[in-house]
Amino acid sequence: MTLPSSSAVRHPRSAPARKGPAPKEAQRAVGRRASSPEEKERRRQDILGAAKQVFAERGYHATTMADVARAAGLSYGSVYWYFESKEILFHALMASEERALRRHLARTLAAAPKDPPDAAFRAAVRATFEFFEDDRDAVKLLLRDATALGDPFEQHLFGINEGFVDDIAAVVTEAQQRGVVIDAPPRVVAFSIAALVGQLACRRLVTDDGLTAGQLADFAVRLLLHGLVPRQRLAPVVRAGQD
Repeated sequence: MTLPSSSAVRHPRSAPARKGPAPKEAQRAVGRRASSPEEKERRRQDILGAAKQVFAERGYHATTMADVARAAGLSYGSVYWYFESKEILFHALMASEERALRRHLARTLAAAPKDPPDAAFRAAVRATFEFFEDDRDAVKLLLRDATALGDPFEQHLFGINEGFVDDIAAVVTEAQQRGVVIDAPPRVVAFSIAALVGQLACRRLVTDDGLTAGQLADFAVRLLLHGLVPRQRLAPVVRAGQD
């Protein structure tokens, strides 16, 4: 996939946020409200976590706010105090997943060694694979479902993708300076990397092709750095169970 910070993401809403209180049926169902800022944030995160699971299992259209409330163990109305509609909730979830991915990538790059010259490049590709391998629900939300929902989700996803491309482009630029990557527009190279990783992550929802996530990441790095032409000195890709 392809991801500026979420504050810069452009995600217009198809309907304006509702002003005033939640619907009457929601108001009646509200239980004890969180009081402290910490408790409010915990409850917000609980709702996002439950929504992520339910959206991934049922899809956007089949999911209701009541489904999310049940999964979160909260009253129906409580969800509306934090998210005024299912659309707003899904946008918040997309932004949350973006932040998680970019934090993971940033931590990995900060810990990556400076040598060999391609170390940061390899670490960035592997980190992205690791993120999606460890969180299949994120793959479903960001790489599968959001692309099929039309505006405004497509516009929001475009902003997420552009931010992720910015992150990868910085890695590409450094790799180019060290002679590891060909001289080409860094953002074009970064977009190509993101597209490859995203498609492979989506494929793993259906089949692993006999490869572990680490082996697939190594294959992707090899493909990106050396293409499809066989190289004598390149070790073959080892299938799962053969190493």
